[in-house]
Amino acid sequence: MPDKYEIRPSQSIELLKELHILTRDGKMNQDSRRKLKQVFHLVQFIDPIIQDVSAQQQQFQLVDFGAGKSYLGFMLYDLVAKHLSHPFQIIGIDMREDLVRHSQNLAKQIGFKYMDFFHLNTQEAIESPELPVKVDIVTALHACNTATDDAIAFALHKQSPHIVLVPCCQAELASLLKEKKSHALKNNDFSALWKFPLHTREFGSHLTNVLRCLYLESQDYDVTVTELVGWEHSMKNELIIANKVKASTKSQKAKEQLKNLLVELHLEKLAPRFQLPL
Repeated sequence: MPDKYEIRPSQSIELLKELHILTRDGKMNQDSRRKLKQVFHLVQFIDPIIQDVSAQQQQFQLVDFGAGKSYLGFMLYDLVAKHLSHPFQIIGIDMREDLVRHSQNLAKQIGFKYMDFFHLNTQEAIESPELPVKVDIVTALHACNTATDDAIAFALHKQSPHIVLVPCCQAELASLLKEKKSHALKNNDFSALWKFPLHTREFGSHLTNVLRCLYLESQDYDVTVTELVGWEHSMKNELIIANKVKASTKSQKAKEQLKNLLVELHLEKLAPRFQLPL
């Protein structure tokens, strides 16, 4: 029985070489196998969403926000989109013009005609007339620090019913916790959770994703959090999947929890990001 993490017969060998998963002579090293395993895992989570959207409408789009070299977008096109019966557009957005240009050239080179790439920041992406008014799926793979929050803001503005995130390098909250550490240590026993610098970093990272999930729930999304792959493959391993649902009392509860956490942990300056009047 073939290894499910081996290269599949339908995959573009030219693409795999350009993404450095394969060497120029078609070989694969251990690092490449690890990268391929991560992508296959993520595709397994996104593929059912794509199939569900595809069954409901003839044209749809996925935006990979903070796409970088568009690793995820290219692999999704190669593994899923090119096998669909009708067009599925994959759009990569990134602030680095050289990476956008490289992705544009690569898509043209290998004949992936339903891929587009744009050199835009978050606000430009929200306002750009070149992008759809509504987007069906938004992904962000290893978007560093607040780039994941930018992806969420973009997805909400575009009324995306499906959001898939793999956050990375959440440093912002750790610095905010440090600012209030002396005050918190005097007045809150829970501040022991970030008393030591290592715990501040790790707690800040965990808290960042907790706040993001509550925010998505407050906007009427059903949220699932799971591991992407085993910790031996990547420490940036948290996968957040959010699917839009009908409005309910759960959203109000999530909003209250989010508000209370920001107040309790002296993080009120983040309130505008979460559309809270603090």
